[in-house]
Amino acid sequence: MAEGDGGRVDEFQLKGEEVVAKVKELVREGNVRRVTVSDSEGKTLLEIPLTVGVVGALLAPPLAALGAVAALLTDCKITVVRHEEGGKKDG
Repeated sequence: MAEGDGGRVDEFQLKGEEVVAKVKELVREGNVRRVTVSDSEGKTLLEIPLTVGVVGALLAPPLAALGAVAALLTDCKITVVRHEEGGKKDG
């Protein structure tokens, strides 16, 4: 875990077929700001900025595309930026 963009950053290494399920799980958590999926070489495949108004119907097309691409890959990395917990304020 690391700090970045005013929030906590987590990274997950997954097999291609696990990626879509993990992204859906992260979206349901509700405290996620952004999800980036990259291949084993670090090339970004999909970046999803998540806002309060994002609903499942809006994510369906990107997730379908991600599923098609991830099925061809063996390893993927998901980087997650979460909202800062605890209401920390500077100053």
